[in-house]
Amino acid sequence: MKKLLIALLMLVALTAGAQKQNTHNGQIARNLELFDDIYRQLDIFYVDSLNPDTVLYWGIQKMLAKVDPFTEYYSSADMGDFKTLSTGKYGGMGSAIRYLSNIKRTVVSEPYEDSPAHEAGLIAGDIIMSIDGRDTKDWTITEVSERLRGEAGTTFELVVQRPGEAKTRKMLITRRTIQQPQVPYYGLVRPGVGYIFLTGFTEGAAREVRFALTDLKKQGATSLVLDLRGNGGGSVSEAVDIVSMVVPKGNKVVYTKGKMASASREYYTSADPIDSLMPMAVLVDGGSASSSEIVAGALQDLDRATIVGTRTYGKGFVQSMRDVSGGGLLKLTTGRYYIPSGRCIQAYDYRHLNEDGSVGMVPDSLTRVFYTAAGRPVRDGGGITPDILMPSDTLATIVYDFVASDAFFDYATHYVAQHPTVAPAGEITLSDADYDDFIDFMTKAKFKYNNRSLEVFDFLKTMAKREGYYDEAKAEFDALESKFASDLASDLRRNRKDIETYICDELAHRYYLQRGGVKQTLRDDPTLEAAIKAINCEQLTMNN
Repeated sequence: MKKLLIALLMLVALTAGAQKQNTHNGQIARNLELFDDIYRQLDIFYVDSLNPDTVLYWGIQKMLAKVDPFTEYYSSADMGDFKTLSTGKYGGMGSAIRYLSNIKRTVVSEPYEDSPAHEAGLIAGDIIMSIDGRDTKDWTITEVSERLRGEAGTTFELVVQRPGEAKTRKMLITRRTIQQPQVPYYGLVRPGVGYIFLTGFTEGAAREVRFALTDLKKQGATSLVLDLRGNGGGSVSEAVDIVSMVVPKGNKVVYTKGKMASASREYYTSADPIDSLMPMAVLVDGGSASSSEIVAGALQDLDRATIVGTRTYGKGFVQSMRDVSGGGLLKLTTGRYYIPSGRCIQAYDYRHLNEDGSVGMVPDSLTRVFYTAAGRPVRDGGGITPDILMPSDTLATIVYDFVASDAFFDYATHYVAQHPTVAPAGEITLSDADYDDFIDFMTKAKFKYNNRSLEVFDFLKTMAKREGYYDEAKAEFDALESKFASDLASDLRRNRKDIETYICDELAHRYYLQRGGVKQTLRDDPTLEAAIKAINCEQLTMNN
């Protein structure tokens, strides 16, 4: 009787499952038929002729964008972009570029070290006038980029106008395979304290970290700071290989779970570490995502490193590549990943949107407690919360507007033209005379910025008039208005400390390229200082 009951229950479950699957398949068939009907009527009756490749491509992209921001379709024509994203390599001259709206042209913003652009003598600020004889006036930055890129070994003619020079410069540049270093800078930031800045996890990232760590130990590093701020992630395998350098062999780093069995996998440290004992800190911020969070989270869960900074992005999804018809690829979210404590740090719920259509975050009240190897409590959802939580930057609006403006870029170009040399990277400062020159330059450039305080004040004044309070409080409103009135020179002086920091960082990039730029940003860096303090405390504990 018992066996018969079990068999009947199994039959009911199988029947229910089959019915559910049939319903699901029926929904798919019905909606595909609807989509086909709508497209055919659009194709037949729409007032203008439509390109089917273009229209259907729109449909695919819009559909995937509603799923999550990480699921993407790459057509056969997009494969070059995909390879660049996945490997970090492309054929070109090796330079960052930016579009200046005030001159409606694209300019060189930073040539990469030892690249064709650098070897040709291009510098930041050079205005791209033509490529292979074609005037680039009004070209978008995408159009310029497409013309600069090409097969390694091919040559193109570039004409640039250097600010301050009457004649243009013409040069022939041969493209090479370009791959930006993922460790643009490493070094000793204090006696015995090694520092590695890692920008991504594309192919070769672990190799660069291994070289840097080995070299730092030769230089006398007895502790390490790994900087993952702004690192948006990449390959899970590269992340695991990096963890393997500082964690004993055989430790679980991350595991994935998905709907399909093929999406479930476990990753362990698979090689003997370079150093599993040296005190270590990892720097993170809101731009640290994906593989950065795997590294930081695994090292936190294994109690191998102190995490310092602000809460990370919170990407707990894993993507896989699927071939699709027509020679394209579908990058598809196929699972979630879990770090050693068992937590998933996915912060955003793309299946349950807010009433306004925005993506909701997992509230802290709904996160769960997990425990590190040493028993310290940590939580899932919402990214990695650092062990040492630093305050978020609170910059004045004028600082953001200044850094985003063409005037900021133009001032750096102006400064370089007036100063053949500057102090070493990490030591660049502006004198009072330099800052006065900067204010004069910005005034002549008629730099525009948003005074948020005045905007809020104007709104308050409007509401006070509407509700009848204004006449009674007019004197107070007049006094406040005089305080909030925009005065460019005064606002630039008031925010000198923050603005000067950004100017000096840009100048370091101009004179010393990316390596020097990174070194300059470490000057008076409170997050780095907090990490070094934590490392020193750990060393004292070990020694005692």
